[in-house]
Order: sequence, then C-alpha cells, then structure tokens
Amino acid sequence: MSMQINLPDVVAEMQAMFARYERALMENDVDDLDLLFWQSALTLRYGVGEQLYGHAAIAAFRASRPGGSPKRTLQRTVITTYGRDFATANTEFLRANASRIGRQSQTWVRFPEGFRIVCAHVSLVSDGP
Repeated sequence: MSMQINLPDVVAEMQAMFARYERALMENDVDDLDLLFWQSALTLRYGVGEQLYGHAAIAAFRASRPGGSPKRTLQRTVITTYGRDFATANTEFLRANASRIGRQSQTWVRFPEGFRIVCAHVSLVSDGP
C-alpha cells in the first residue's frame, strides 16, 4: 500500500482549517482556538516563551493572553497531507513592527469531530549566531 500524498480534496480541507486557525488567532477567538486543538492531555504546544503540555494548559494560556497574539503576516506556508487523516502545516510569519522572522509548525490528525492540532511549535529566528 502506498501513501497518497496531497490528495486535492484533503489539501483543500486542510487549507480551510489552517485559514480558520489563522483567523481565530488574529481575532483572538479563544473558543475556536480551543476547538481546533485536540482535547487531550497528550496535546502539546511549544511557544516562543512557553512549553504547554495538554489541552488544558494550552486553553489556559490562550485565556490569559489579553488582546491575543500579535498581528502578523504569513509567508511560505506549506501544507502537506498524508492520506486522509494526517497533515502538517508550516509557515513563516513576520509580526507587525518586528524584524525577526517567526516559524510555526502544526501537526493535524483527523478525529471523528474533524481535523485537530495535536502538536504545535512556534519560534523566532535568532538575530545572530
């Protein structure tokens, strides 16, 4: 059995999910962000300044962030799907009034309720060596 990479309908579905995540992040829609992460103690998110283990920790972090995430523009977004139930989404971003490029990677898995993020990582490229 060979793995089917980037089935057009699954890619379109993931592009929509990724756009939904970005909209929720930029609008600080905490309820939708909470829905997009798998509700499990196994879910994790490594941020620029935090390591969050479990959906409850991720939700608490989002709820405690007044104003939400800094505004940003995306560049070089790459979404890859593996079969119908697994995908990765990677992007670079530039925050308003910042010179450092950020990176974001997400691992998505399809559950009965739909695709959910099971693992996420956000980092900033360092200014020097």
